[in-house]
Amino acid sequence: MKLTVTLDRDEDGVWIVECPSIPGCISQGQTREEALQNIRDAITACLQVRAERG
Repeated sequence: MKLTVTLDRDEDGVWIVECPSIPGCISQGQTREEALQNIRDAITACLQVRAERG
C-alpha cells in the first residue's frame, strides 16, 4: 500500500511528517530519514488500531 505523506521542518529544525489520508497520523524526527521511518511505524500502528476497532 502506498500512501502520501507531507514532510516539513519546524522552526527548531525537527522534521514533521503527516499522513493526510489517516487523520491524526503524525510523527517527527531529527532527520528526514528518521521522520520517514517514524511515520511508517505510525501508519502501521494506526491501521492496526483501526482494524481492531472495526
